[in-house]
Amino acid sequence: MVHAQSMSSVPASVRTAPADPWERFGWMMGAIWLVFLAFPIAALATASDIPAVWRVLGICGIVAFGTVYLRGFIAISNQDTWDQVVRTGVRYLVALVIISLALVPVIGLGVLAHLPYIVALGMFSLPLAWALGVAGAAILTCVLVPLVSGSLAETWYFILIISLVAVSTGLVRVFEERGNAHRAAQADLALAAERDRVARDVHDVLGHSLTVVTVKAELAGRLIDTDPARARDELDQIQALSRVALAEIRATVSGLRVASLADELAAADSALTDAGIRAELPDALDVVDPRHRVILAWVLREAVTNVVRHSGATRCVVELDTDRMRVTDDGQGTKVHKEGNGLRGIRERVCAAGGTLTLTTGPTGGTVLEVTLD
Repeated sequence: MVHAQSMSSVPASVRTAPADPWERFGWMMGAIWLVFLAFPIAALATASDIPAVWRVLGICGIVAFGTVYLRGFIAISNQDTWDQVVRTGVRYLVALVIISLALVPVIGLGVLAHLPYIVALGMFSLPLAWALGVAGAAILTCVLVPLVSGSLAETWYFILIISLVAVSTGLVRVFEERGNAHRAAQADLALAAERDRVARDVHDVLGHSLTVVTVKAELAGRLIDTDPARARDELDQIQALSRVALAEIRATVSGLRVASLADELAAADSALTDAGIRAELPDALDVVDPRHRVILAWVLREAVTNVVRHSGATRCVVELDTDRMRVTDDGQGTKVHKEGNGLRGIRERVCAAGGTLTLTTGPTGGTVLEVTLD
């Protein structure tokens, strides 16, 4: 996370949007409920029938439970991907369960008061089906354990508390996911609107520029015999106007070109063949998930460029699958060249799409570039 004081040294072109306040401070929603741990601590501190050593150990255990719980919320809020959130959440949930079980000999059924915290953390860090499973297991524990021990009449309210926690945190979770989906849809609509605006700008630039160029060209044609100097001046203006129009078009459409996997395969065949490299390319693209074709097209372009420029290979094989592409050559391997800007750029594209890119040396030499998308 970038601190405000360091943002001034970051170029404007590479600055990211400010972090969502919910992502930074959402853990406070979980921290609020830690106040209720004061009650079992107070009860344990005043329990005269429990030896002082056990009371101290019990209080330390409850404090440790609250600390791990709070750290868990902070940790999941600092993760970059959902997979990292899940892995982090599982680790902290396991730690909470272990601490709770260790406290059973000291506080007995009072440990049921820890279950709402486990349910809350699970609801925000696990896949929804897993989180509901954790909530169901917690409720079942609150029913069966007191029922077996004959103390259900004294602990029934834990069932109500856990149910309320599960429902409230579950609703927050669902609303948050719906909000994320809504924001993503809004971003797509904004992108479509921007594309329409750019298309209109390109039309306007071309329409105006071509019209002026046509008029000046006709004028120059009429003047070329009667006033060569004036005709030459008109031709100079046409050249200048063409350069300006080209610059305007480039500025308008910069970054809008969408790569086509079919076109890139055709270009790869031509580039490899011209470089004297035998190309073995797939014939059908239907196997590739349409969602992944643009990303794979960008990757293929850079991979083939690297094979032609750096590998010294005589053979290049491209393999496509539903969510995977592999480019293999029989050249010098990965040890000869460092990762350049081009490869770094496609790695960033792939990561942004939720995929992974690996670059390794093949079993018999050469380079193997493999991309896997979710």
